[in-house]
Amino acid sequence: MKLLQILAYPFSVLYGVGVWLRNKLYDWGILSIHEFDISVISVGNLTTGGTGKTPHTEYLVNLLKNNYKIAILSRGYKRFTSGFMLVENHSTVYQVGDEPLQFKRKFPEIIVAVDEKRPRGINKLKELYPDLGIVLLDDAFQHRSVKPEINILLTDYSKLYLEDFVIPSGNLREFAFESKRADIIIVTKTPTVLSPIDRRRIKVDIHPATYQRLFFSHILYGEAIPFTTSAKNYSASDVQSCSCCLLITGIAKPEQLIFHLRRFYREINHVEYPDHHVFSKYDIERIRKQFNDMFSPNKVIITTEKDAMRLLLPDIFPLLQDLPIFYVPISVQFHDKDGSEFNEYILKYVNANKNVRKFSEKFKHHKS
Repeated sequence: MKLLQILAYPFSVLYGVGVWLRNKLYDWGILSIHEFDISVISVGNLTTGGTGKTPHTEYLVNLLKNNYKIAILSRGYKRFTSGFMLVENHSTVYQVGDEPLQFKRKFPEIIVAVDEKRPRGINKLKELYPDLGIVLLDDAFQHRSVKPEINILLTDYSKLYLEDFVIPSGNLREFAFESKRADIIIVTKTPTVLSPIDRRRIKVDIHPATYQRLFFSHILYGEAIPFTTSAKNYSASDVQSCSCCLLITGIAKPEQLIFHLRRFYREINHVEYPDHHVFSKYDIERIRKQFNDMFSPNKVIITTEKDAMRLLLPDIFPLLQDLPIFYVPISVQFHDKDGSEFNEYILKYVNANKNVRKFSEKFKHHKS
């Protein structure tokens, strides 16, 4: 343990005990937990970020959206607004946050909303959409005021929550033993090929309870998508022929993306910002200068889909149009039989809810 972590350890204990006491107030019924007559599925983690909540939420959307009327409810981290708000395609990250905007732009047909108070947000969604069947709660493992039907906990393969400690000494939002609230634990960002030995080792380390299901997933990177006017002038072969890229990230853990890009680019210059960084005109000047200073004439700028949402700001986006900026979308895939078993688990619980079945029939009838 590093010196700063050692010095911060007492504060971590105090913080962790405070969160534990708060959880106990919910467990003892002193603080209210709201239950709903529709399916509520929570996706979250114990750490401060970087476990892949967004692509796993999108996986659930793809699994459910054709047969159920669904909504995603997020708090809208780092937005400049408060209260309940529906997310529209023309919304900005200032209004709704980057992840909700990404959900809406990727799935314009579904409902996306933000509210820092999840019970109020769900009640408002039910009021606006009486045939709503499922609500996906994004980043809600610590939001005890709502009791989800399915509680999904994500943990990064490179650093399981068991190997971490509570902030500020570590990156956990609460003690690792709080993982007992999860119905499903997914080990994310695993290697594309996961050995049976590695899988067994992790299962022994996590030691899921008898009521918990353990799954393993990995990241799939899509082809780079043009983001600016300049980038749209590039053909697929033009992009592939580039030897250098300037990588712009404002995410928690960009290492896996860098590893992926090394397959295509001889040189990668990385401009790294904090997670959920809101870009300024000064940042754009810095990006432009670093791109122009790269020696190779065959070069592009690569960013993440989440960062692209923050670059869409009206005072920023026009300044980028002459730069060849592409974003790389990601998705998740489960290992071996985990995908079919995970799908079966989710659909079993969703279909067991009588109200969801009723709303589903109305939704499919309306679509047809």
